[in-house]
Amino acid sequence: MTDIIISEARDEDAEIILEHMKIVGAETDNLTFGSEGIGISRDEEAAFLERVAEDPHSVFYCAWKGSELVGTINMNGLPRRMSHRAEMGISVLKSEWNHGVGSMLMSHLVEYAKTHGIEMINLEVREDNIAAIHLYEKFGFKKTGAIPAFFKIGNEYVDFDIMSLDLR
Repeated sequence: MTDIIISEARDEDAEIILEHMKIVGAETDNLTFGSEGIGISRDEEAAFLERVAEDPHSVFYCAWKGSELVGTINMNGLPRRMSHRAEMGISVLKSEWNHGVGSMLMSHLVEYAKTHGIEMINLEVREDNIAAIHLYEKFGFKKTGAIPAFFKIGNEYVDFDIMSLDLR
């Protein structure tokens, strides 16, 4: 994996990130969006990345293979009485599944959380996404609950697991 570079996203990366989301959205039904992407403008994404960069409890990492964006991971800190917690999301190009990109991204994210006062990281994952669940468990995440019918794709309902990493 020496050809993968992990770096914090910058507002200049907004357009590339939005295109990446359209690609990964078309490759899987594991994400909250499909080939349409996340449905925001380049300027909105750039503003989001700026807010994340300014928030010590949030981070957005990109995995680059040369000039190609092959994965992203982000963690968003929560406010007020939940400020010890953050929620995370990850995406990796299908061509890079099972090549260590997800582990590299997770490693950076968990290290960031440990050094920035995040005590709990939460995520939701399709209950049938065995590869993702295995990745999360490898980093210490535990299933803490379930959400029935979290997705509806066509006429099919998809249940999700809630997983948490306790860093206390």
